[in-house]
Amino acid sequence: MSEKKTSTHVGHDVPSSEDGKETIHDTTSAPLETIPSQVASEVAPTEIKDGGIKAWLSVLGCFFLWFNLWGYTFAFGTFQNFYEQKYLTGTSSSSIAWIGSIQSFLLIISGLWTGPIFDWGYYMYLIYFGSTLSTIGAFMLSLSTQYWQIFLTQGLCIGFGCGMLFVPSMALVSRSFVKRRSIAVGVTTCGAPIGGILYTVLFEACLPKYGFAWTARILGFFMLGSYIVAIPLLILGSETTKSLSSGQKRKLFDKGALKDLPFWSYVGVTFTTFMAYLVPYFYMPSYAQSVLGVSQSKASYTLIASQAASVPGRLLAAVVANYCGVMSAWTGCALISGIVLFLDH
Repeated sequence: MSEKKTSTHVGHDVPSSEDGKETIHDTTSAPLETIPSQVASEVAPTEIKDGGIKAWLSVLGCFFLWFNLWGYTFAFGTFQNFYEQKYLTGTSSSSIAWIGSIQSFLLIISGLWTGPIFDWGYYMYLIYFGSTLSTIGAFMLSLSTQYWQIFLTQGLCIGFGCGMLFVPSMALVSRSFVKRRSIAVGVTTCGAPIGGILYTVLFEACLPKYGFAWTARILGFFMLGSYIVAIPLLILGSETTKSLSSGQKRKLFDKGALKDLPFWSYVGVTFTTFMAYLVPYFYMPSYAQSVLGVSQSKASYTLIASQAASVPGRLLAAVVANYCGVMSAWTGCALISGIVLFLDH
């Protein structure tokens, strides 16, 4: 095999990028007089920094996003219990559970179209539209008095809105780190149980005093406030994240993935895990009140305790993933959770 020789008369032409790091262009195959115009027409890719202050600002911003996109979902158990016992007494518990199920389904399935949009570089639009739509759904819930109205506002509107935030909240963090990626993602996901605790506590504290309508509005203001904090943090971190997207279109469906056995193994395990992931959170308070006979406020304590316990669990899993691999932590958590659920029966 013949090897191409590298011309030495252009070795000095090494333009510098804005951050002071050298970016070497391939000019070996062109005449000397054509090199400046070609170099000027090339756009050097921006190097993604591993961590840094701006990357951690993105972690903090995404942490507040998780307050809502998963925290509000985790708090549905207290909504479920209230709807069953007082608000939608003529509706079966399984029908009420469809509200939270659709909300969580849209939260995850929206990644099918938000992923390509993120790759095109429009992740801030996803954050703007997603936060607006979910906030509108939270406020419109205060005007809902019938099942179909609650289904539209809490199930569809909040579900779609939070679904737009899921991919950016994970990708902006994971693509800003290399060495401490698992820890950064673990810190971000802690926003879910903390947000769930706050939503649950607010709901139980405000409901007896202000009624459902104003309680829903208070939760809506809390959601709006967390977005007001999160979005500026993401904008401040935009210098790190602006080049994370490829800026190129990709296929919505890749036939090559059909032949990727490890990929489908991971998808199958994740799919079955998420099928049972939120069920305990939805039914825990209503089970405690209807079967164990505790009060509504004490029934909510079971939901708060389970969410509080997940904070150190998420951090521990992040540390394990950082040193032992992501799949080791994922598999271990899934097995332990399944065993505990069976022991409960």
